[in-house]
Amino acid sequence: MFHVGGARSALYNWATARQQGGTFVLRIEDTDAARNKPEWTEGIISALASIGIHEGDPGFEGPYFQSAGAERHRAAAEKLFAAGRAYYCDCSREQLAERTGSAQLGYDGHCRERGLGFEPGRALRFRTPDEGATVVVDLIRGEPAFPNAAIEDFVIARGDGSPVFLLANVADDLEQGITEVIRGEEHLSNTPKQQLLWEALGATPPVWAHLPVIVNEKRQKLSKRRDKVALEDYLAEGYLPEAVVNYLMLLGWGPKDDVEIRPYAELERLFRVADVNAASAFFDVAKLRAFNGEYLRAMAVADFTAACRPWLTGPRVPWAAEDFDPEAFAALAPLAQSRIAVLGEIVEQVDFLFLPEPVRDDASWAKAMKDREGATALLRTARERLAAAAGWETGALRAVLEAVAAEHGLKLGRAQAPVRVAVTGRTVGLPLFESLEVLGRERTLARLDAAVARLV
Repeated sequence: MFHVGGARSALYNWATARQQGGTFVLRIEDTDAARNKPEWTEGIISALASIGIHEGDPGFEGPYFQSAGAERHRAAAEKLFAAGRAYYCDCSREQLAERTGSAQLGYDGHCRERGLGFEPGRALRFRTPDEGATVVVDLIRGEPAFPNAAIEDFVIARGDGSPVFLLANVADDLEQGITEVIRGEEHLSNTPKQQLLWEALGATPPVWAHLPVIVNEKRQKLSKRRDKVALEDYLAEGYLPEAVVNYLMLLGWGPKDDVEIRPYAELERLFRVADVNAASAFFDVAKLRAFNGEYLRAMAVADFTAACRPWLTGPRVPWAAEDFDPEAFAALAPLAQSRIAVLGEIVEQVDFLFLPEPVRDDASWAKAMKDREGATALLRTARERLAAAAGWETGALRAVLEAVAAEHGLKLGRAQAPVRVAVTGRTVGLPLFESLEVLGRERTLARLDAAVARLV
């Protein structure tokens, strides 16, 4: 699944590339076979397309696969070895721990001057400078300096000769002409090593920008084991891609005029990666819901109606397919549009229209029918008056229930509650009188009868 943090990083890269007339490059780093499956690659491509980053755009390039560059990676390793910037090492973990007295300490440089050549089982290590510091010029974090003495001689090729990710990444970036790398701050610790590799291979490092970590309400880094982090999950619930994109663009950055809800084209034009805040960004689900609600309410009713259809006609709806009435839904769609925050909530708003009986919500029933005797009397009166009503439109239905409420010494709101639960199953929902009009006289009266029978 595609992490919302990865989606945010992709959007920032996409905006930066498009601003400069550049190219967004998608590379699948697939050298770890255990973590690579074709369907996962398709998932990445599909997720990117859902937020507007797709292969059909001239500014999109890829996907490339790191595994296809194995020869290029080996050539880079051989170049570093030939230039004296890397050396072979046959030390085991046990030998290193015995020399240093700890399994936690980094490599001690034991093989630096041994002059070993390649043999199976010997790793290739990069020779880190002994003095000075590697300064990373970061658009967001300034110029953090990493003392070279604190950077161990790190492995760039395994004992079987295959280059590790760090070297493969740099070799691919060089081959593909990468000029800017915008990624999560968890990669910052690797950056001095990658920068040393760029320089050792005779190239100027790219511009770096390390984005702030995204945290939950407890200020903990979002975790797929604890938090909902998959972009696909939010879309499947009924969050609109446009709203999600808008919200993700604001995780760590914001326009200077503080107008947050705006089209992506405006966000792209205003975005500057150098303006991203280095502090952690809070993934506020409540705020995302509010954004999505704003986007839903801004839709044309016809577009909203069409957007709801997958939730109303799919295989998981609680009613039979033949019981869905698109005209009945269209009649109430404008009312539902102003009341839901995500498209998936539409089912609970209108299920009373398409189910043979209203849902059985015990909490709603207990609340509305607490005065069992009073509720029974009110429902009987309401049933009688509604059966005799001359018309079945919203205004007439309201007038009937107002008279029923007055007859029982109640305000209209109190009188509505038992009727609403009897007819829709819930204490909260769409406006009652409009709902009764669309449900129809016959079904309304049948549900009132069923409610009275359940009470007595």
